[in-house]
Amino acid sequence: MMLNHQIDGYNYKKHNSKRCIHMRTIPIIMIFTLGVLLLPACKKEAEKEQEEKPKQDSTAVFILKKESFDKQVSFPGELLPLERAEVTAKIAGYVRSIKVDIGDRVQKGQVLVTIDAPEMITNYAQVNADLQSAKSKFQGSQDAYKRIVQAARVEGTVSQGEIERFKTQMLADSAAYVSVKSKLNAAGQLNDYLTIRAPYSGIVIQRNVDPGTLVGSGNAKPMLVIENNSTLRLRLPIPEAYTAANPENALVSFSVDAYPGRLFEAKLSRKSGALDLANRTETWEFLYPNKSNQLKSGMFANANIKFTRPAPTFFVPASAVVTNLERRFVIRVKDGKTQWVDVRNGISVNDRTEIFGDIMEGDTLISRGTDEIKEGAVLTMKIK
Repeated sequence: MMLNHQIDGYNYKKHNSKRCIHMRTIPIIMIFTLGVLLLPACKKEAEKEQEEKPKQDSTAVFILKKESFDKQVSFPGELLPLERAEVTAKIAGYVRSIKVDIGDRVQKGQVLVTIDAPEMITNYAQVNADLQSAKSKFQGSQDAYKRIVQAARVEGTVSQGEIERFKTQMLADSAAYVSVKSKLNAAGQLNDYLTIRAPYSGIVIQRNVDPGTLVGSGNAKPMLVIENNSTLRLRLPIPEAYTAANPENALVSFSVDAYPGRLFEAKLSRKSGALDLANRTETWEFLYPNKSNQLKSGMFANANIKFTRPAPTFFVPASAVVTNLERRFVIRVKDGKTQWVDVRNGISVNDRTEIFGDIMEGDTLISRGTDEIKEGAVLTMKIK
């Protein structure tokens, strides 16, 4: 009995001991389970706080330095003759003969057109007759004056007043003779206008009259148009930004549609020296010796000019220049703070732009500027 009781007591103690161990284990398991359940939630909350916290990104900047400029730019142009004359009639009359036609090459002084103006011939003949009359009258008064002077050598023969009267008559007849002579010269010059000659060697590109056509200074169209195309002028409108640059070797290569794949070369002759206010360009003129007459005046040309600057200048990425309604500027970082610096644009080369302003070599500029970056802002910089 006693033994069984002891055994039962032992079993009871053993059972109580297991129960105590089991009771101590339950809280640990619950804590572990709770931690496992709460861990993802805490992680998500930490990530959310990390996302809500503003990030301090670095801003790309670069160090400003001068670069030499060397670029080939294409411009549209037009070929013009070295000389061009619209031949018109100064004297009204009818075309008697025309000795040239379009495409004919003429030499300086060659007769082109003769004009028939009968009234001009009649007027010349009348003035010539008046000249002969005035000449005879002057010679008569001159002889009379000489005789009266000769007679006056005998004292008391001729009075002084008579001598003066003959002298005055002679001077009047002399003036009339000179006047009519001048009229004859003028009439002769007008007669010369009836024969029209080439002002220089060239080619006839227009003919607007035929024999019998009434011509004069009031005609809407010229009788002939002559061009000297032995040398052609290539005129190019150069934008303001390029006017300070110089074409390499003062040469330009150009092409025309009539000769695809072929390049011609012209040399810089002159610049207009001022900008056209309508399009802000300066006219540059290049001369092309058209010895073989391959090219024609009036052709459009596509010219390629290789520009160089006399000294290096500042070139920056196009994204560094900020343009708004009020100003154009770049953002400089100095002493850790931003500054807006006004600039002017120059020549653009691919994705880079030439700028001018209160900037100097070694300045730190923001690569991608925006007016959202205010002056005085403190940025974390990253130099590219």
